[in-house]
Amino acid sequence: MEVKSLDRAPGAPEPSPLELDERALALQERARGFAERVLMPLEEEAERRGGRLPDDVVAAVKREAIEAGLNGGLHAREHGGQGWTLLEWALVEEQYGRTTNAIHWHVPNAYNVWTHASAEQIDRYLRPALRGELKDAYAVTERDAGSDPSAITASADRTDSGFRLNAEKWFVTAGDVAAVYVVMANVVDGSERLPTLFVVDRDRPGVEIVSNPAYTHNYPEGHPTIRFRDVELSEQDVIGGVGGGDELQRSWFTEERLGIAARCGGAMWRLLDETVAWARRREQGGSRIYDHQGVSFPLADSAADAAAGRLLTLTVASLADSQADPKVVHHKASMAKLFTSEAAWRCADRCVQAFGGRGYLRSNVAERLLRELRVDRIWEGTSEIQRLIVARGLERRGVERILH
Repeated sequence: MEVKSLDRAPGAPEPSPLELDERALALQERARGFAERVLMPLEEEAERRGGRLPDDVVAAVKREAIEAGLNGGLHAREHGGQGWTLLEWALVEEQYGRTTNAIHWHVPNAYNVWTHASAEQIDRYLRPALRGELKDAYAVTERDAGSDPSAITASADRTDSGFRLNAEKWFVTAGDVAAVYVVMANVVDGSERLPTLFVVDRDRPGVEIVSNPAYTHNYPEGHPTIRFRDVELSEQDVIGGVGGGDELQRSWFTEERLGIAARCGGAMWRLLDETVAWARRREQGGSRIYDHQGVSFPLADSAADAAAGRLLTLTVASLADSQADPKVVHHKASMAKLFTSEAAWRCADRCVQAFGGRGYLRSNVAERLLRELRVDRIWEGTSEIQRLIVARGLERRGVERILH
């Protein structure tokens, strides 16, 4: 039987085994164009400037993102978002992962907890955020409460007018530029401590940035420590109801971990693109370094990691879209984050080695990604916490449900 080859332009990608409809494919291509045309050309300037681009450049990035229909991806259209599925969103995050210096943080967006906000909160915070007019920040971690949110000591005591918040939150991403914080605290109600999310304007009395340390990466926004001292709040400042914080937190973690997994997949794609091209043209001792197994075999291993991680991530996103058991999705999102973050770090290390001395230059994408990918094994739950979540899933949900 004759097998006819498909008509495909030289170098064009193979058809995806995933069932991506025309909308998803068009969105994927739009995001890729934005990443390559708008974000990548700014990477080296962002690196030289410590991650902080000029205001006019940031405004241009926001404008281009809005014109491309990339702002507020997962938020409802009636709120100013795009109404994407999680699979569509993961395809876009993958493209952002191909870039360095987190310039995509300038794309107007907001945390998923605003989905549970009141109409007044949506009008005041979410809509402006999706227009690029303000930033929000999520304040959860504390000095002694990182991967274990049950250890949170932040308290919100009831008062005649509502609540009095006292907390000190660490590693508050975008906390230095945000206009509003979403703060996790325990409402003290007699002997009960009810995990609750509060909306806190930055300019409220009692809100103070007490430390804004430097970190390994050069990103547009910091991760400061913020103190909330006797901050007066009302019932209208609660998101998702008193005591609803744990469920909203779980949903937030699931989404954040899937986003990390997708971006790590994109990072491996960029790393392999750059390194394979370099190794094929670089000659030492009369032959290409790509012809040495010490160079090409590690890259082959990373290619297998990248392909497996991508399939796992997009499959979990599709599972979430199908309204599967949220607890199973939670376990699988942890598995995707664990696998891809560890694999991407190995890939970056291998690529730096293949570049040799050039791999140690900050102008080299492998060097930047080596620094940037390290935190993906830490934030939104360390690799050790992800292993714990996956292990609990195997025990409680069964091996077959976690693997298939």
